[in-house]
Amino acid sequence: MPAKELLIPGQLSLAQLRRLCAPVPPAVRLDAACRAGVRASAALVHQAASGGAAVYGVNTGFGKLANTRIAKKDLAILQLKLLRSHAVGVGEPLPTRVVHLILLLKAASLARGYSGVREEVIDALLDLHNHGICPVIPCQGSVGASGDLAPLAHLCLPLIGEGEVFYQDQRLPAAKALALAGLKPLALSAKEGLALINGTQVSTALALDALFATERLFETAVISGALTLDAARGSDGPFDPRIHAVRGQPGQMTCAAAYRALTAGSDIRQSHLDNDDRVQDPYCLRCQPQVMGACLDQMRHAAQVLTIEANAVTDNPLVFADEGSLLSGGNFHAEPVALACDALAVVIAEIGAITERRIAMLVDTVVSRLPPFLTPDAGLNSGFMIVHVTAAALASENKSLAHPASVDSLPTSANQEDHVSMATFAARRLQPMLRNTSYIVGIELLAAAQGIEFLRPLKSSAPLERVLRLIRIVSPAMMEDRSLARDIEAVQHLVASGDMAAALDADLPELHALRLANTAPAIAGLA
Repeated sequence: MPAKELLIPGQLSLAQLRRLCAPVPPAVRLDAACRAGVRASAALVHQAASGGAAVYGVNTGFGKLANTRIAKKDLAILQLKLLRSHAVGVGEPLPTRVVHLILLLKAASLARGYSGVREEVIDALLDLHNHGICPVIPCQGSVGASGDLAPLAHLCLPLIGEGEVFYQDQRLPAAKALALAGLKPLALSAKEGLALINGTQVSTALALDALFATERLFETAVISGALTLDAARGSDGPFDPRIHAVRGQPGQMTCAAAYRALTAGSDIRQSHLDNDDRVQDPYCLRCQPQVMGACLDQMRHAAQVLTIEANAVTDNPLVFADEGSLLSGGNFHAEPVALACDALAVVIAEIGAITERRIAMLVDTVVSRLPPFLTPDAGLNSGFMIVHVTAAALASENKSLAHPASVDSLPTSANQEDHVSMATFAARRLQPMLRNTSYIVGIELLAAAQGIEFLRPLKSSAPLERVLRLIRIVSPAMMEDRSLARDIEAVQHLVASGDMAAALDADLPELHALRLANTAPAIAGLA
């Protein structure tokens, strides 16, 4: 049995988060050093629950009902009712890989020692993960403040033996799954229900999952753009490092280096160095470092924001045991996540937009100087005419989906929660956008590969010839019309899985440099 991965609250790196978001995540163990702080925090909450003063979330109602005092005899049932009443999400269940990440983010946040829960609560969350019990969380129902209330309630119902879970490839009542796994339901104490459902872990996990998918997509989109550059017999002059150095944008310089590495040594490029009457290439070719570099910078910023948020304490009120204080604030407001996701949405849309323009350029014989619609007998054959239409349709869909979710706030809880982030939807809507753009990039790979067929026997660069071989394994060249639907699906899988990029990544450090760095959290007061 592999060793359990160490979970150190407040110190989760982007690399570790990537591992924890895998389809089969590792089992984990909690760093023992955090337990003293957890115990001190829980003791202060117990003291407050036993006292006479009103403390929000401990002996009061919630939200608009915060002024309602709860009797001591009802404090335990208050937490139980909170989970039950808030578990009202709708829609399809969230993916299991995302739910497991949510479990770990919630446990790590509570283990920082500022939430007032007992160790048993954190251990129970980790037990669900380590035993392969995945709570069923409907995907809709959160506005991103006060935290991800409804989805987190569904996450935590199984702790008390209620709700549903996926376990051993079955959807089961949580009580049955706990019994099969040899686990017992938890009895909640004061504040614990509120700490469990208050926080940004759902939106953050969804955003991280999308970020990692965007990283895979981005790298392959750079590859497909380089392949199109060669297929269109474009110039490598615009990728000269001097051009990008004088601007100084870091992502742009990184991307330009990747394009140079991908195209170096191309016989196709050498063939048109002389006697080419074209002066400049279209923007979709020569401005690739500028567009993709700006996208990379946005991805890097999102990675920093989401790594910090993954380590953050975002429930309310917060417990500062060293000072004997319970402070009510608003860390549950997921605006940082919402804005990062809106930026990612624009990134994904822009990758698709410039890729679609390159496909349009390839099928236009006036610009590409390739056969019309990339077919040798245009008229009898339609070639890639409607394949481009599919890419255009997907790019257009992404334009609508890229509208910022964060600007669409609706008041809730009788106007007590009067500005919300919509972070959960902001993150969730990234998946259909990623799917759309991965198809667009897949279509470009097919179109560029087809274009290069007309330039044979000339060869592209060694890396791009490897890409062409991968494409031809799943999609033969099309010299007569046939349905390309299955070819598109096959190449889209190479894009979305990251297999296309992985085939080149080890041998091209310039391509590997496009990967998001191992961002560590920059949080003051780490436990």
